[in-house]
Amino acid sequence: QVQLVESGGGSVQSGGSLRLSCVISRRNPNKKYCMAWFRQAPGKEREGVAYINKFNETRYTDSVKGRFLISQDNAGNTLYLQMNTLKPEDTGVYYCAAKDMNGYCYDFGGFINVGQGTQVTVSS
Repeated sequence: QVQLVESGGGSVQSGGSLRLSCVISRRNPNKKYCMAWFRQAPGKEREGVAYINKFNETRYTDSVKGRFLISQDNAGNTLYLQMNTLKPEDTGVYYCAAKDMNGYCYDFGGFINVGQGTQVTVSS
């Protein structure tokens, strides 16, 4: 139903910034999804970072509030994650994900459409 391709990862020093992008390809161009970013640090479970609904309402996990910004273009074809004031604990593989809830989001569960991931490494 939907394909997701992330880009924009890399290596930065603590305090730096990165912008991740996710190109969204969908069978039905009018289909709306709840879109999210997840991350997985070495040896840890994947965790939800932020999500955005079709009204551009957002939610963030506590550890990134005030530092990260999730957004999407008007057509809903590209998802972004602007990451500022990065910390070593932000290191991990970041995944773009989509959930078919007609564009509504309620929580970080149920995301079965997930991209291949992009590595983010923050050094101290």
